[in-house]
Amino acid sequence: MKVTPLKIPDVKLIEPDVFKDERGFFYESFNQKKFNEAIGENITFVQDNHSISSKGVLRGLHYQEAPFAQGKLVRVVVGEVFDVAVDIRKDSLTFGRWVSEILSAENKNQLWIPEGFAHGFLTLSDYSELLYKTTDFYNQGSEKIIRFDSNLFNIKWPTLDCEIILSAKDDL
Repeated sequence: MKVTPLKIPDVKLIEPDVFKDERGFFYESFNQKKFNEAIGENITFVQDNHSISSKGVLRGLHYQEAPFAQGKLVRVVVGEVFDVAVDIRKDSLTFGRWVSEILSAENKNQLWIPEGFAHGFLTLSDYSELLYKTTDFYNQGSEKIIRFDSNLFNIKWPTLDCEIILSAKDDL
């Protein structure tokens, strides 16, 4: 696998080694030992989540406050999304900055988003399925949301030929 730090170096793009032939493809979507070596620290995942969305669904920006902060390893297994991580670590040199990547079933790339980041995504295809691992369990009391179009970050979301669809909690 190839691991590339993004403009916020703690967020990393992970490109797996994919083996394709006339039968289809095979790749190792996760290997704890290789992941920890690539990231340079011992990360433990405790929960796997599966999210399904239709085109135009925007989820986020979500995070959990300490002591329940979550790191996330995100990948798309169906469709395509515009995935965003926002640095909300107040003592960070990159505080307030954001990075994005197109994650898709086709490119099979993954995004490592460590604790201290808000996360969101916009479904670009007709349908998407995301799988993501988290480093802590979901805790409703520590869940926080930053509005996707907050002037604090000025995220440049792609323009779609449909309406943006938000949940009630994301539309505050």
